[in-house]
Amino acid sequence: MRKIKNIVLLVIVLGVLWHFYGETFKEAGIQGVVSDIKTDVNQIKDNPKFISTIENIHIGIEQLISKVGGNKEESKQPNETTPDKPLLENPTEQSFSVHNIELGDDRSAVEQVVGSPKRSSLNEYGVEWVAYHENYHNFLMVSYNEQNKVVGLYTNQNLIKSKQEISFESTRNDVLQQLNEPLEFIRKGFVNYQVQSNQEYDLFQINQTYVTIFYDKHENNTVTAIQLISNDLENQKKKFFAPPSDSLKEGFEYQLFDLTNAARVNHNLSVLSWEDEVRQTARDHSDDMAVNNYFGHTNLEGQSPFDRMTEDNISYRMAGENLATGQPSSIFAHEGLMNSLGHRENILQPDFEMLAVGVAFNEESQPFYTENFLTK
Repeated sequence: MRKIKNIVLLVIVLGVLWHFYGETFKEAGIQGVVSDIKTDVNQIKDNPKFISTIENIHIGIEQLISKVGGNKEESKQPNETTPDKPLLENPTEQSFSVHNIELGDDRSAVEQVVGSPKRSSLNEYGVEWVAYHENYHNFLMVSYNEQNKVVGLYTNQNLIKSKQEISFESTRNDVLQQLNEPLEFIRKGFVNYQVQSNQEYDLFQINQTYVTIFYDKHENNTVTAIQLISNDLENQKKKFFAPPSDSLKEGFEYQLFDLTNAARVNHNLSVLSWEDEVRQTARDHSDDMAVNNYFGHTNLEGQSPFDRMTEDNISYRMAGENLATGQPSSIFAHEGLMNSLGHRENILQPDFEMLAVGVAFNEESQPFYTENFLTK
């Protein structure tokens, strides 16, 4: 009798799986089904009505690439002269510095060193990330408070110095040996948000600073980026996700674009140009996912990214798409994409020439990110 019950239960489970994933199985086989199940599971967010102190934020990422016609061109390499890397000195006041800049420095002193900003865009802290670079070499982003003091720093290039001798050659084990135990959660209001880093980053609180150190899983878990946020700035952010706005949407889009180009420069690849005509296609898909509560390259009408581009009269010879959701900023989205092999391949694809990013927010203020890469 027990055997019969088990058989009946197995048939029911298979029936449910076929109902939800049958089309995926027909298109991609069992691996595609497993991938979709993993993605869907990663969408589950604990109901805050039943969680009083811990709220888990799950992350989902998808990638797709396609070529249409034509022969593959030779990989495009940057042909500009590489700027000199600055001579880095140990920080004097803080534990870490970026491009010899520390939290608390004056904006005027910063711009004497790094020059005029290339872009300013709103971030999740309600201030702007001000980007400085030389065609994405020596790339960093700085946030200032109302007194024009540095309250935030980020770089994904080898521009950091620390009193603990942590550098881009350091592994995660090196970092954990040098610093105190990483934070397990961060408090916002009356809620503790658990840090679920999957060992891709660690969050520390050091000398009135929240220090996030990111690691590259594909380069022996070495340090690949750092974000420094002052206590005061972090405390201004009341929830895990920032309040949505058109300015924040645009900020996340341009920040993800800049981060992608800075990563390509790290790998001796050409800089992508912004393709404005495809931004609306990317935005529409992010909005569709946010409004209709799904996550995937194929929309509810059965259209692929390439169908959507064609419908929007966008021509291309080669195209790719990366998707991400669940991350509170473009920095965390980008670092997660770089640690996922397929998405990393899109970001570091030598033959791509253009990129646009589209962002939308759901009712819980969670951002959805769509990257569309193109070669025409």
